[in-house]
Amino acid sequence: MYRKSTGRGHGFAARGVRTGVALAGAALLLSACSSGGDSDGDTSSPPVKQQPKGEDPYWVNPDGNAAKQVAAYDKDGKKDDAGLIRKIAEQPVAEWIVPETAEDQARGFTEAAEKADRDALLVLYNIPHRDCGQYSGGGAADGNAYRAFVDQVAKGIEDRHATVILEPDAVLHMVDNCTPAQFHEERYDLLKGAIGKLKSLKNTKVYLDAGNAGWQNPDALWEPLKRSGVEQADGFSVNVSNFQTTRTSTEFGKKLSAKIGNKPFVIDTARNGNGPYTKGKDPWCNPPGRALGETPTTKTSDPLVDAYLWVKRPGESDGTCRGGPKAGQWWPEYALDLAKASG
Repeated sequence: MYRKSTGRGHGFAARGVRTGVALAGAALLLSACSSGGDSDGDTSSPPVKQQPKGEDPYWVNPDGNAAKQVAAYDKDGKKDDAGLIRKIAEQPVAEWIVPETAEDQARGFTEAAEKADRDALLVLYNIPHRDCGQYSGGGAADGNAYRAFVDQVAKGIEDRHATVILEPDAVLHMVDNCTPAQFHEERYDLLKGAIGKLKSLKNTKVYLDAGNAGWQNPDALWEPLKRSGVEQADGFSVNVSNFQTTRTSTEFGKKLSAKIGNKPFVIDTARNGNGPYTKGKDPWCNPPGRALGETPTTKTSDPLVDAYLWVKRPGESDGTCRGGPKAGQWWPEYALDLAKASG
């Protein structure tokens, strides 16, 4: 019920990469990163180019779901569909770290990014009591398990360049009391500790998630963000997995930034091209008629906005709503709709 009553509309069901997919992806990266994802003469995945580093320093994964879909459509002679999905395949999207292989994934992604002379974009989404038991419920078993998870990620990253989006929803679910009050103090401590650990690395940036403009007023957020250690982070993230427009998200972020020392922020623009969906039940979950937003870049023309990022991976389902597959699974039909609507 809280999803409907808060109007937050982002649906974290689509955020986490499912475990089996992620394990296979990590293994592929570790075995093929030295050749750009085309090992042993395998040419099934189409070549995807990195974006110009000066405008978009983040790594494009040549073995991502979208790139594989382009190859499949090409093989089937569906050239128009392949061209549409290429709009997604050739942009950097975040890699959601799976706890079972956290160190290997962090190492594999950052090594592959380093070989391409780019930065890895990673998401940590494993806080205990995650998503209040909804579509993406779960997370680490307890505080000690979470600390071990963060340690493993840090060990995998080492001194390579990485940008980490830290725990989407974790602060917001304390603000709206979706996460029971007895877990708040521990969560503050875990988030602050994660920021400290990751910022101890030489070349890692950390942005603590701060929700979206359709969910909470900045006045309710700034103190919990400070208690979670945002002042020690590089900034905060907004609109992750949501559909709020870039303009609205920028206004929201600036109001919040003013209350926490003018901290900069990043905006998830993966699916916000047509703004939020406002009809029917659960408008956050696989809404129709949405579009890709601004492509990832650090050239935002706003000194407080560090980057537009595709944190939510376009084409992955928000959950089993509106005919979608399970949360986080690739859904080519939805990906095509996003690409078509983006012009």
